[in-house]
Amino acid sequence: MNNITNRIPTGGLDTGVSLASLILILFGVVMSYSATAALALDSTLPPLFFDHVTGLLAGGAFGALGYWAPPVVIRRLALPAWGLSVLLLVVTLIVGVEVNGAQRWLELPGVGFRFQPGELAKCVTLIAVADWLSRKQDRRELTNRRTVEAAGIAIVPAGLLLLQPDLGNAVVLVALTALLLFLAGTPWPRFVLPGFVGILLVGIYILFNPYAMRRVTGFLDPFRDSLGSGWQLVQSYLAFGQGSWFGQGLGYSHQKLAYLPEAHTDFVLALVAEELGFVGVLVVLGSFAALWISGTRVARRARDKFDLLCGFGMVSLLTIPAFLNASVVMGLVPTKGLTLPFLSYGRTSLVVCCFALGVLLGVARRHPASPVHTAREAKWPGVG
Repeated sequence: MNNITNRIPTGGLDTGVSLASLILILFGVVMSYSATAALALDSTLPPLFFDHVTGLLAGGAFGALGYWAPPVVIRRLALPAWGLSVLLLVVTLIVGVEVNGAQRWLELPGVGFRFQPGELAKCVTLIAVADWLSRKQDRRELTNRRTVEAAGIAIVPAGLLLLQPDLGNAVVLVALTALLLFLAGTPWPRFVLPGFVGILLVGIYILFNPYAMRRVTGFLDPFRDSLGSGWQLVQSYLAFGQGSWFGQGLGYSHQKLAYLPEAHTDFVLALVAEELGFVGVLVVLGSFAALWISGTRVARRARDKFDLLCGFGMVSLLTIPAFLNASVVMGLVPTKGLTLPFLSYGRTSLVVCCFALGVLLGVARRHPASPVHTAREAKWPGVG
């Protein structure tokens, strides 16, 4: 293992990553209260908002763990954590709680606490892949045996996610793993055949899965069945239209009052659009763009292959699903069931996002910016 990995850290918090994530976390707290207060008119503190805050506090603890944990510890725990996540996915398929036709949650007996193993699986799988690809190897091993092994690490949990069913997160996990494989030096022609096969399998899955097919037809022409499969997207359009430039005002959304389903989870960006307008949406998406730019710069200046791949994996996990979620809410792609990191309600997602953020900031701490690194970022580091 590279000696740089075990060096005493000399840097602090990365300003770009920290500011962008802080804005998103604050937006999440505000919009969570706005979205859930209407669902609990008889309560001063909405229970769902309380869950969001407690999830954020727990996420802060896990974020600190990811920030301070030595990379050697993260790497040693990566594969065991991956194995645990796979086991939890299997248990979910057997005794999981079904909500809206999907069996994605596990409930702890006696306490009524639910969590989503799929969110954990995405994060630890990317870390395990980064560890696997950064082990000592020659170019031939990278492009052949080890590439297939790294892909297999992702395919196992992705297949279990499909069985829930959770097509969106399965596709995202495979796509992010492919990104890490490319960054590790896998030649692009090796992605052509697997990519074609993957697209074909997704098409077959949609054709033979009525739930997925309804989502596609609802996306292609939502107004044709505006009271059925197109209802959610039509209500999202109305939220964007009513918000205009500056919104109806914080707390004054009409769509969240039993019109827009999942306004506090998958479609929280539509709520932002209605209450805070185009300006609010621009701030949210701009913050995710800033997080992506700052996070990739952190990863690119890493002088250790694991930190480079892990940094890219974590920032991709935090931002790419966000842009996909925004595309869904705006009607650019079919509904996928992806949350908006830091803003959507969901304690498991929030804790995992905070941990991923902590790991990314830990990479920045171990590899602080300097004039040398700034010059080096002008050229692709050639990590393969």
